[in-house]
Amino acid sequence: MNELELQLPDIKHKEAAENFKNEFFENKEPVIHGSALFDQMEYEQWLVHNTNNRQESTVNSGWVTATTFFAVRKRDQKIVGMIDIRHSLESDFLRHYGGHIGYSVRPGERKKGYATEILKLGMEYAKSLHIEKLMIACFSDNLPSIRTIVKNGGILSETKPYTGGHPINIPGSKEKSVNIYWIDL
Repeated sequence: MNELELQLPDIKHKEAAENFKNEFFENKEPVIHGSALFDQMEYEQWLVHNTNNRQESTVNSGWVTATTFFAVRKRDQKIVGMIDIRHSLESDFLRHYGGHIGYSVRPGERKKGYATEILKLGMEYAKSLHIEKLMIACFSDNLPSIRTIVKNGGILSETKPYTGGHPINIPGSKEKSVNIYWIDL
């Protein structure tokens, strides 16, 4: 495919990023997975938060060092997704539920193979961080994400109830379970 590239967020992305976020909200999706709280912050505030999280010396308290990218379509520079690559699993939440990677595809660009490409690009970046074995998780009823993870070599290691303490914030959600996958890089 090779239609996408990962770009570090910058002030130049502000208008496109706001359009990206609004598409989720208009689709009644209040959570943008892999966005490092972009769904909860104004762009400039989030940009500082995101930049701080890239370095161990400035990472926000309670967070691990991570790099969040926009997945941008090369031909028109449209943001089609996001991916957050955590450099370690040094928090209980990540170790048990979150994993190394979170990602999302904007509602209007789904079912086009972008999630698979975004995860593949994220895996390449994770490999550059010397991560040898990547943990990735998703809700056990999220069939598109399961297919994406498996296409990228994910091996299911366990399914367990979600008791992570972080709110799920999914309309109509009830008790959830989480699939944990591992990918050898």
